[in-house]
Amino acid sequence: MYAVVRRYEGVTDPTEAGRRVNDGFVPILRQVSGFVAYYWVDAGNGVMVSTGVFEDQAGAEESIRRAADFVRDNLASLLPNPPQVAAGQVVAAG
Repeated sequence: MYAVVRRYEGVTDPTEAGRRVNDGFVPILRQVSGFVAYYWVDAGNGVMVSTGVFEDQAGAEESIRRAADFVRDNLASLLPNPPQVAAGQVVAAG
């Protein structure tokens, strides 16, 4: 399995960002080959973190492309700063 973690800082409206992600982005991710799970977390103080899990690296990389497109087209005003992105093979899970 592969995971992608994105950390967004300076989020201007976490509630609205969460609504848009849930209603618009999650259905897009579910269409990615190898999709396993996705979580969007409000970490407080204008920080939000997403975690996507995929069966393989190709699915993880596709999710990165789709996330960039979705943020650009639907969340740019709420997520003014580019995310910190980390991706890699899952080496332990519970």
